[in-house]
Amino acid sequence: MWNMVKSAVFLGLMTGILLLIGRTIGGETGMVLAFGLSIVMNVGSWWFSDKIVLRMYNAHEVTPDMLSNPRLSDLSRTLEALSKRGKIPVPRLYVMDDPSPNAFATGRNPDHSAVAVTTGIMDLLTPEELSGVLGHELTHIINRDTLISTLAASIAGAITMLANMAQMEAIFGGREREEREGGSGLGAIAMMILAPVASFIIQMAISRSREFMADAGGAALCGNPLFLAQGLMKLEGGVERVPMQASPATAHMFILEPFKKLGIMALFSTHPATEERVRRLELMAGGVKGGVRHEF
Repeated sequence: MWNMVKSAVFLGLMTGILLLIGRTIGGETGMVLAFGLSIVMNVGSWWFSDKIVLRMYNAHEVTPDMLSNPRLSDLSRTLEALSKRGKIPVPRLYVMDDPSPNAFATGRNPDHSAVAVTTGIMDLLTPEELSGVLGHELTHIINRDTLISTLAASIAGAITMLANMAQMEAIFGGREREEREGGSGLGAIAMMILAPVASFIIQMAISRSREFMADAGGAALCGNPLFLAQGLMKLEGGVERVPMQASPATAHMFILEPFKKLGIMALFSTHPATEERVRRLELMAGGVKGGVRHEF
């Protein structure tokens, strides 16, 4: 509950930054236009984000005639069993032909959702570990994280776009505006530079808090927190060996950041440290007597 409240607060902060930039560019009118832009981008993202991201990664839907493949059949059966346990419709299942091990969920709500996995993750993880990963992604769908992350990404994109417009306006029309308003433009310029950074940090905070929630939910759905913990440890090494050619704008969607960030850039990761995620799951496993196991 607390993480959901924090996500709502963070989205409000991002919207506030967007309106502030709009006001900087065009006063009250600019603020209204910025708000309108936010609504248009959010509605567009809400309706079309799943189609866009699935096409971006050339993901292919698993159709009934493909279930003669034992691995796809087992994966589909596991997804169906976990969805039943989570009391949601079975999402569409997609496969990405990519050796880097990863997975993500997308869609505006449980009735319009999809789960995509790479061929790399199917090669790397055991069926039990894959059940933990699928449980994690289904929890994102159950908690409406796919919608929240999409809204955050679209607002962040609008902030960056308006900040770029504001910088151009400052370069080409800043002196006239400063003389007209009788004030210094230094504060406005600083805000234009720092606003996209602030929105990105807020976006990271939303993503990190919801990853912990999805880990806990995924562990509950698959029946054993160690399934997901072991899967995450394998994925950490797999991604390091074979990074994914993924867009930074969609990195927050994956169960693990699809490329390794080194040095100071690790501070700007969209995901919490894998070690901390595994530690929390192992603590959960300590409360599961005998390591409850579900067969799919």
